[in-house]
Amino acid sequence: MKMETVDFYFFSGTGNTLLVVKKMQETFQENGIPVNLHKIEESNPEDVNLEHTIGLGFPIAELSTYNFVWKFIRALPVTDTATEVFMVDTLGGFSGGIVGPVHEIVKKKGYKPIGAKEIVMPPNIFYIQDEETCHEKVQKGLIKAEEYTLNLINDESKWGRVPVLSDALYYTSIASLKITESNLNQKLLRLETDNEECRRCGICVRLCPVDNITLEEGKPPEHGFNCEYCLRCTSLCPRGAIPCPCNYKGKTYRAVKAKEFLK
Repeated sequence: MKMETVDFYFFSGTGNTLLVVKKMQETFQENGIPVNLHKIEESNPEDVNLEHTIGLGFPIAELSTYNFVWKFIRALPVTDTATEVFMVDTLGGFSGGIVGPVHEIVKKKGYKPIGAKEIVMPPNIFYIQDEETCHEKVQKGLIKAEEYTLNLINDESKWGRVPVLSDALYYTSIASLKITESNLNQKLLRLETDNEECRRCGICVRLCPVDNITLEEGKPPEHGFNCEYCLRCTSLCPRGAIPCPCNYKGKTYRAVKAKEFLK
């Protein structure tokens, strides 16, 4: 790395990416490199400082990532100063090669790709593993995050093209398709709040990255039709009041508590 400051733009659903990004921030700073953390869902690509090294962190969803994450990456400003950029993603098992399409986007915009890393963490849909197994995976993931950061600092990291499917397939995914009242996704994927369990705390409203949840006084949260299925609401609800139809026997996984997102 040549630049002295890192601006790390990230999105985290259930907390896996947040833990990885914080571990990388800690490792950078232990080596004298300050890191500014920015939430993608709250950031404007036009405000990116091209004098800093840019980090991108996000989870994998259906071999891709979320639509609003893609929009942020595609909207990054063009640079003629070869601004350094690196990426890290977290995944439950297999991404399909998302590092290639992201590489092509930033390369065409004039950035200098200096590293990409995919880190396996506990899955948050289908089969939810036991607490001990999840803890072991998280610890292994954080070790990889530290190693990757040191490789970036020492110019030993790589960002390969790694194509598997057509680039176009990565720009949308099942998880990033908008849910509408008339399509099949509405019946299969729409999340709803259990009125009896809900205590109207409003945490889900504050956590939703696309403002898809609203709360009126005296009523349970209302889920709209713009969900991107990041599972923040279902995983981080303190009452478990928003069940996910893809979770095995109603189990949920979260890497951190909701307060970590609301700081």
